[in-house]
Amino acid sequence: MLDTTALRDAYDALLEAAAAVADSAHLRTPPPGEWNADRILAHVCLVTAGTIAAVAAVAAGEHTTYDNRHALDGWTIDRVAEQAGGFSGLRERLHRQAEILCGFGGPALSDPELDSPVPLFALSAGALLTDTVVPLRGLFEGLADIEIPTHTRQLLALLPEEATV
Repeated sequence: MLDTTALRDAYDALLEAAAAVADSAHLRTPPPGEWNADRILAHVCLVTAGTIAAVAAVAAGEHTTYDNRHALDGWTIDRVAEQAGGFSGLRERLHRQAEILCGFGGPALSDPELDSPVPLFALSAGALLTDTVVPLRGLFEGLADIEIPTHTRQLLALLPEEATV
């Protein structure tokens, strides 16, 4: 059985940060090489969708892999942001995706499914983060512990100092 409380909390914090960004009249310019708010949320939408796909594959009895390179491609990120309707649409999309992904918690997946090996390949800023095999549950943990909090901090860094949540 999978407890998705930490993952739900991580997504809630990210969506709160996104709401603060949406409500801010002035945002800081991201440092060179960093993303603006739209690109951050589009990236997280892509990561979440890829995770949903991997989890659904295991639930369907299939073997799967997880590779985040598509979620780092600038053209793909911009296309997702445009198709979602900008920042507001990205926030709504991510909210729904988080509900779907967290819906795999509790008894939705068995322990043998959660222990299924998933080859994981992940890059960040052009550097290899990992190229290993993790249990499926590791994808949930990585999102809750690392991926989502990192992008929450990125969003908060865009807020003017006096508005930081």
